[in-house]
Amino acid sequence: MSGKRAVVTGASTGIGWATVALLREHGWEVTGVARREDRLSALAEATGADVVAADLTDAADVERLRAHLEGLGRLDALVNNAGGARGMDRVEDGDPDDWRWMFEANVLAVQRITAALLPLLRSTAAEAGSADIVNVTSVAAAEVYEGGAGYNAAKAGEAALSKVLRLELAGEPLRVIEIAPGMVKTEEFSLRRFGGDQERADRVYAGVADPLSAEDVAGVIAYAIELPGHVNLDHITIRPVAQAARDKVVRGPLAPR
Repeated sequence: MSGKRAVVTGASTGIGWATVALLREHGWEVTGVARREDRLSALAEATGADVVAADLTDAADVERLRAHLEGLGRLDALVNNAGGARGMDRVEDGDPDDWRWMFEANVLAVQRITAALLPLLRSTAAEAGSADIVNVTSVAAAEVYEGGAGYNAAKAGEAALSKVLRLELAGEPLRVIEIAPGMVKTEEFSLRRFGGDQERADRVYAGVADPLSAEDVAGVIAYAIELPGHVNLDHITIRPVAQAARDKVVRGPLAPR
């Protein structure tokens, strides 16, 4: 894998950090992207990754990132992992600012960076035979739940973007891979969703035997982009065994009947 390069967004924590670390272990050159410079500095020190601080909802930041990557040469994979959720309000009580942020972070930012980096991915594909776009969505894109409408809508939008992009790129050696995780216990996702309420965030995972880790999802991302270039894993749903569906979660030990 030496010589291949990936860009991973949302790299300052959770799935993004774990993906950068794993790809570096596999010999990839990696550029990690996030807004927090202090976290990116720690990532660079821990993994040896190249890092760029950028807000992907800002056109100027995306253009600066594109220029930086163009200067590095080839680009084999774009991992769109940045995004997130805010709040668990009912539709009638929803905060439009939270909904706007979720749509911008999960949909518009993905469109913006994908459009900006497609020429670089095409250039690599022309020489190497393939290149990849990985969009990390969520089971929430397809499985709605009370209090989740804003996040459901945003992730459904990102999932639709992924499907349409695959159709639009048909005929080119470019893979579009959608990875939809279920319950993943990371240090910040639920904490951010609940505005820093640690007790409420902890209740999401209480009693669940082995929720997914960031490293579990990173392993699937690495597997998908390291397959031979003609093999496309269009859509991958990954859940812990304790989660049979978005709203069917077993809390307590798992054991044969």
